[in-house]
Amino acid sequence: MTDSKNICHNNGIYATNIGKVMKIQLNCDMGEGLHKTDKLIMPYINMTNLACGFHAGNAITMINCVKLAKKYKIKIGAHPGYNDPLNFGRKSIKCSKTKLKALLLYQIGALDAICKSHETKISYVKPHGALYNNMMDKKSVFKTIVKTIQKYNKNLKLMILSTKKNKRYEKIANKYDIELIYEVFADRNYTDDGFLVGRANKNAVISNTKDVIARVKKIQKENIIVSENGQILKLKADTICVHGDGKKAVKFIKSLSRLLIQ
Repeated sequence: MTDSKNICHNNGIYATNIGKVMKIQLNCDMGEGLHKTDKLIMPYINMTNLACGFHAGNAITMINCVKLAKKYKIKIGAHPGYNDPLNFGRKSIKCSKTKLKALLLYQIGALDAICKSHETKISYVKPHGALYNNMMDKKSVFKTIVKTIQKYNKNLKLMILSTKKNKRYEKIANKYDIELIYEVFADRNYTDDGFLVGRANKNAVISNTKDVIARVKKIQKENIIVSENGQILKLKADTICVHGDGKKAVKFIKSLSRLLIQ
């Protein structure tokens, strides 16, 4: 992706990604009620996963983020979650296929309408939190999400966690003509099986800037992530995620943006 983003700051003008191709895209979950952070992060990323009002956000946050994404020529993704703002969508909620389809369409459709009204579009879907985890853990949930996207707009891609079992997900997605985007996480620890360490664990999130940069360098050069117990995980990486609600999110993203365009 070639960008020409000029970023104005109080102490002058400096640019990110000018004339550069970022082979691995940088994405961030946004529109979750941190508007100041959204404005600081948006110029440095390639893809923005926008909360659609269920786990966080609302119509106004979606509009504000769509405007920012259009300004900086960033791909927009719908970030639907369970209707559980109290737990920020991180609690698994049992629901039927019909209910899951409905909550996906409700959220994707809302963001799509806002994008169209601002003469831009959604490019992909990335489920949030517990819904993302359930998608990766339960075939029925993954299949329902893929079928729902295909019925709504088969040109939308689906972002999923890159694992050793990518072929299994590809087989299902190909059946419905849905393209997958493989994601790895810069600021989350991995289990030996290649899944994310649960947030209930103290070591779930990586907070040291040097550790995050070292991890991304390994991904960039070798497509390797080292698990919490030192296991080598060889993973395909189309995009790297940094969570926008982290304390060091802005610092991480600025550093990684510079690294990924080198």
